[in-house]
Amino acid sequence: MASAAGDGGGSVPPQTTKVEACSVPEAVTPGFMTIKECVGGISAALKNPMVRFLREKMDQAGCPVWPLLIQAVNCNHASGGYNGGRGITVCCNQMRYQDMIEQVLIHELIHAYDDCVGKNIDWKNCGHHACSEIRANHLSGNCHYKREMLKGFLKIRGHEPECVKRRALLSVKQNPNCSDTAAKDAIEAVWDICYNDTRPFDRAP
Repeated sequence: MASAAGDGGGSVPPQTTKVEACSVPEAVTPGFMTIKECVGGISAALKNPMVRFLREKMDQAGCPVWPLLIQAVNCNHASGGYNGGRGITVCCNQMRYQDMIEQVLIHELIHAYDDCVGKNIDWKNCGHHACSEIRANHLSGNCHYKREMLKGFLKIRGHEPECVKRRALLSVKQNPNCSDTAAKDAIEAVWDICYNDTRPFDRAP
């Protein structure tokens, strides 16, 4: 989910080419990635066509994403996050496969894109946060049918919008400025316009 952060996006020199691994204690969980493995996975994910597309669109919008703005960290629960002042985090001890890293990067890059093009976006505002969560879950492929099946959600018709709402609601509820009721109301209020906003894609991938 996007962090409830400021509107900045620190300036990083274009010659930066590495992914940053935060200096946190290495807690290796069986079946999940170490920080070192995760850093390698992030570097490989930067070649993913959707990741490259989103970085190009942000570059065109005046908000380049240098690899140094992507941090490999260990987290308690989340799989990743975006903070306008610190960039994107990938939670290595929640990652099992390369595909998971790529999904996190795509999801968080959509938040970063929204932060870039929505000049006055306020992550403390439940509606703003809800809109970006709807877009990130809809456009990233997080709710693809096969991924939903692997998680035990077997509904055939209407699974995608239901998944988007479910995931968006869980994220907005984690915003300390949004109660459960406020989060649900925000999702409903912005749903139509944000679900149908597919920028920077011509249509939902």
